[in-house]
Amino acid sequence: MISKKEVEHLAQLARLGLSEKELEKTQKEIAPILDYFEKIKEVDVTGIEPTTHAVDLKNVMRPDQERKESNNEQKVKLLSSAPEIQDNYLKVKAILKDNGSY
Repeated sequence: MISKKEVEHLAQLARLGLSEKELEKTQKEIAPILDYFEKIKEVDVTGIEPTTHAVDLKNVMRPDQERKESNNEQKVKLLSSAPEIQDNYLKVKAILKDNGSY
């Protein structure tokens, strides 16, 4: 079982201000958790490779491919399909009003 002094130390490390009653409650709650870790240490894991995931997943990546169109060609297509253009930019309806105050 974890001692009260160890619980106080853990609370201090976690910057927790625990009352005397909370220290006792925490001591009782931590004990079974630590006991379980001791039980896990008994498991023989020799010959088992360490893993980071239970399922062996790999990233599925597509290969980089050169685009057939240049950025300029894409821009021309975009501008030609726009309803309104001004100075080589898409013209959109204003959504903010200038009332002179910021």
